[in-house]
Amino acid sequence: MDVVKATVKGQILIPASLRRKYQIERGTPLRVYDKRNRIILEPVIRDMVEEGRGMLKTKGRILKALIRDRKREAKQ
Repeated sequence: MDVVKATVKGQILIPASLRRKYQIERGTPLRVYDKRNRIILEPVIRDMVEEGRGMLKTKGRILKALIRDRKREAKQ
C-alpha cells in the first residue's frame, strides 16, 4: 500500500505501478466519487465501438448499398 500526499491544490500522484496496471496515462479520464467513507478513483473505460461510430463518414451509403444488394438477392 502506497501513501501519497495532496498538494496545496488537492492534487495527488498515483504511483507508477498503479498507473501501469490500469493503463492510466496523461489525459486519461477518471471518475472520482466517495463510497462508504472512501474516495474512489476509477479509470473511465472507453467504448471503442462508440468512439468509432461515424468514423468512416459514409452518410449511410454503405448501408443503403447493402440493403439494395440484399433485396436484389432476394428477388433471384
